[in-house]
Amino acid sequence: MTDLWPAPRATHPLAAVVELPGSKSVTNRALVLAALTPGRSVVRRPLRSRDTELMAAGLRALGVGVADDGTDWVVDGVGGPLLPAADHVDVGNAGTVARFLPPVATLAKGTVRFDGDPRVRLRPLGPLLAALRDLGADLDRVDALPVTVRGGGGLRGGAVVVDASESSQLVSGLLLSAPRYDDGIRVRHDGPPLPSAPHLAMTVEALRAAGALVDDATPGEWTVQPGPLVPRDAAVEPDLSTAAAYLAAALVAGGSVTVRGWPRHTAQPGAVLPDVLAAMGAEISRDDTSLTVSAGAGLHGIDTDLRDAPELATVITALAALADGPSRLRGIAHIRLQETDRLAALATEINARGGDVRERSDGLEVRPRPLTGGVMNSYDDHRLAMAWAVLGLGVDAIEVENIATTRKTVPDFAGSWHRMLGGE
Repeated sequence: MTDLWPAPRATHPLAAVVELPGSKSVTNRALVLAALTPGRSVVRRPLRSRDTELMAAGLRALGVGVADDGTDWVVDGVGGPLLPAADHVDVGNAGTVARFLPPVATLAKGTVRFDGDPRVRLRPLGPLLAALRDLGADLDRVDALPVTVRGGGGLRGGAVVVDASESSQLVSGLLLSAPRYDDGIRVRHDGPPLPSAPHLAMTVEALRAAGALVDDATPGEWTVQPGPLVPRDAAVEPDLSTAAAYLAAALVAGGSVTVRGWPRHTAQPGAVLPDVLAAMGAEISRDDTSLTVSAGAGLHGIDTDLRDAPELATVITALAALADGPSRLRGIAHIRLQETDRLAALATEINARGGDVRERSDGLEVRPRPLTGGVMNSYDDHRLAMAWAVLGLGVDAIEVENIATTRKTVPDFAGSWHRMLGGE
């Protein structure tokens, strides 16, 4: 097995200040909206990672100008039909790219094929593709990738019903392009409860900031009126889900970790992280520009519903495996369908090190046991790799396979982790 990263063991309490990269979710929404806005927009302090670079490349393939300006991206949006510069878009294993760009491609004059990593072909996409066909799009299939979109330069739009219980991105993907549809869109969710509801709030907030008229007053329904978007400077917040690994480190190593730039008001799901960590024993403090998590009297088990913040589940499971009592994580059945089957991966890998993690229909039960060192597989999943780094703070000789997969959301995770622990 290649590319094994020795996860550092905590040897002293922390006193770290961390600068987080930008939010992937905010960056990719801002890029799509800027692409559909006539004129020049700037995306400031974006995340530069595999997923966002795939989004920028996909937009370029669809005929949008996306250029570097220092650390920012300058986007020359297109107000009329898009003219593709390529006939293929690589979505990698990025859910946002796979779900946000096919609706954009319906506005192009030309044929574009979307495909990516093997895993992305298994991730939920069918309800969005079927909805696009109902709205007037010409697609060669409506179940999964690869899919070819034969764009006619515009889309009729209108009313559509979607079961988005497997991913809120199925709705977000439709909403982001809707201002450019002839009749806008009215989406109604019909199915089990939606996961990751804050991500939909983030989409609505981004649309309104770009000048779109959105009505989300009725639960489970969203209406976007047709109309022009407004060029703007979009500042990207730090990624609060990525903060989970760094802030969790304080509960394992002791001491404190401060994240700079923590927003006072945000739609990001990771905003609940301080409350979750406090329930596990952390002490939380804030000022106008930062948030600090300090170790308390112990690391405790938790019973919590993470339906609205599923990206936290991997790190919280790692903490739970080191806690002083059992934990139950609920509302996260849908994370079986993310970069990998995260429930199965968490149980398999922690149990292989002597743990007791049991899969349930909607989540996990964790009973802490002494753990041994060994190789932890990442399954090409950035959130799992970060969780194993947290576990390694409290367990000797943990090695993480393919730590480089963290580049999906953190350009230099291993380096930033080392610096947080006091390395040069």
